[in-house]
Amino acid sequence: MQLIKEATQEKLRGGFYTPQGIASFILKWGFNGNKKNDVLEPSCGDGVFLEEIKNGNFQYNSVTAIELDEVEAKKSEQIRLSNTKIINSDFHRFCTETNKRFDLIIGNPPYIRYQYFEKEQQILAGKIFDKAELKYSKLTNAWVSFVVGSSLILKETGKIGFVLPAEILQVSYAQVLRNFLAHFYNKINIISFKKLVFPNIQQEVVLLLCEKNNSESHLIEHLELEDINSLKKLDFDKLKSPKKKIDFKSNKWTFYFLEQKEIDFLEELQTNSKIQKLGDFAKVEVGITTGANPFFTVPFSTVKEYNLEKFAKPLVGRSVQVPSVVFTKEDWEENKKIDTRTHLLTFPQLSELNGNVGAKEYIASGEEQGIHKGYKCRIRDEWQIVPSLRISEALFIRRNNLFPKLIINEAQAFTTDTMHRVTIKPNVNIESLTASYYNSLSLAFSEICGRSHGGGVLELMPNEAEEILLPYNENNSELLQEIDEMVRAKRSISEVLELTNKKILKDNFGFSSKDISIANRIWKKLSERRLKRGRK
Repeated sequence: MQLIKEATQEKLRGGFYTPQGIASFILKWGFNGNKKNDVLEPSCGDGVFLEEIKNGNFQYNSVTAIELDEVEAKKSEQIRLSNTKIINSDFHRFCTETNKRFDLIIGNPPYIRYQYFEKEQQILAGKIFDKAELKYSKLTNAWVSFVVGSSLILKETGKIGFVLPAEILQVSYAQVLRNFLAHFYNKINIISFKKLVFPNIQQEVVLLLCEKNNSESHLIEHLELEDINSLKKLDFDKLKSPKKKIDFKSNKWTFYFLEQKEIDFLEELQTNSKIQKLGDFAKVEVGITTGANPFFTVPFSTVKEYNLEKFAKPLVGRSVQVPSVVFTKEDWEENKKIDTRTHLLTFPQLSELNGNVGAKEYIASGEEQGIHKGYKCRIRDEWQIVPSLRISEALFIRRNNLFPKLIINEAQAFTTDTMHRVTIKPNVNIESLTASYYNSLSLAFSEICGRSHGGGVLELMPNEAEEILLPYNENNSELLQEIDEMVRAKRSISEVLELTNKKILKDNFGFSSKDISIANRIWKKLSERRLKRGRK
């Protein structure tokens, strides 16, 4: 769950309590008739899992439950589950100090960002990663260290079952965890839901069910259900024998939404290196970080009101301002006419304003609003001076709906961090590169490399955009004008791909009609799944 700036106690604890139906399901999967389990709940909260153990009449050797919050720990004690020990402590400490090992570890670990950890927790989490021989990052969320730590205190054969954010499938900071799990466990099942589990929070969650059995196989499966109620109808036999081979080279687990033959197709492309990546042809970097876009990006009416023409530079700041794959000077002028934010304010040092009354008034108005106190502004020598004022030849939109666009910046406009700056490498034709991007394979990899957010949004960071496979060919520049005209005319992207796939994939790279159909199916499957989450 994303933490808000004004972090509440609930947020700082990372507590979002597990629905009864999920707790019941994980326990049934975990116990599976075993009556001699030593069970651990590493963050028991007010005892949802403990209640379900009691209500379900599960039999076991022992239950150990950890809870940092004293009030919540007392609530768990009130359940009075037999042969159970409630420990009011931090799991990180317990994990690094205990000699006990467990058959089954279940729960909903807290979702707390590193910066909200106590200093001691940071140190202990680092020790857990060291013990697992993993690199610890300050970007790592608490749930990651809970999963790693829990795995380390399993018996030689055992299971973990956790409710986790869907970030586990795709975010960079969880890559270390994905690689660890893939090697550590023999069976992994991922269950996701079409409807949000926590309806008041735009965060997709999954159930991660892992089993260690000391075999040589490493298999994984993804099941997508309509909602929590669908768990009652799920046949547990489907979880006993996952079918898909784990790809140890894959950075993300988005692959496993696909069928095995689709996964094999993508793996073959990555292995033979026949098609290079966007990063081989261009450098993708974040746009300008102003520190306060509403203050530094303004419509022309504001420029006129304060006489800021001297400091106002052309800007494209939002995807809706870009009507096609080439952003022209005329496009920028049209945006200016309707008074959208088309100007970036690039102020010099105060001593160089030379009596410009309007600029001084505008800067003073920013200080009245407290703009200068924001982190990005206050660390500057002079808060009103925006750094890294560089125009790029092309743009890549950071957050997207139907599909992410690669755009030629013909208008020579600045952009903020809502878009990425794309710098073309030597001996690469920008028109060929841009046209080459618009094909089913590249769009499929944009879904695989990026991550989805609430509302069906696809986000790609610079390093993720650079990983997109891009079948570059200089002759593809011939397609650019027609692609541009079709997008401007609001023709569907499917119509565009019918045109481009033949030349880009079939003629230039020898893809068969079957290959193109697979690439297109992968793109549609992943994008439609994401977009469905944005529909009411």
